[in-house]
Parts: sequence; structure tokens; C-alpha cells
Amino acid sequence: MEIAWAVGLKFTHGFTRLWPSVWTLGTMALSIYLLSLAVRSLPIGTAYAVWTGIGAAGTAAAGMLFLGEPREWVKVFCIFLILAGIAGLRLFSRS
Repeated sequence: MEIAWAVGLKFTHGFTRLWPSVWTLGTMALSIYLLSLAVRSLPIGTAYAVWTGIGAAGTAAAGMLFLGEPREWVKVFCIFLILAGIAGLRLFSRS
């Protein structure tokens, strides 16, 4: 949901388009709800870092795959680093 609302935000045109805005606000709310479920069993720092990391990496990848943004190897490598950090945080979390 984090990726869905971030990509959807592009199509709202500053929340001037009704249905893209409804979609974006709905997925934002669902994304935060799902984060609230995650913090039941994960430390807040880990949960929030994973949540934002997935959003950042996924949105960057979606931009390259679906929105015609440049696909540069350095960007792909940086996305990999974000994903490695997410995996490390989750792997070494004590909850």
C-alpha cells in the first residue's frame, strides 16, 4: 500500500482529480493501518524503517518500470542497498 499511494499521488495532480485522489487517500489510510498492525510485534524503529524503505525502493522501481523514469545502474544499485538494509533490520530485530 505504501507504494500504491506514492505512485497514486502522481496522478492526483495536487488532489485536483477526484478518483486518483480517492485511491491515494484510501491506500494511505490502509498503509498506516497495516503499519499499526506491524508495530504490535516489531519495535517501532524497525517497523517504520521497513515501511519507509519498502515505500522508497518500491516507488523508485515502479517509477522506472511503469512511469518511464530513467533506469540507471546506479539507481538500481541504490535500491538494492535499501532492500539489503531492510532485510538486515528485520533479520536482526529482536521481536
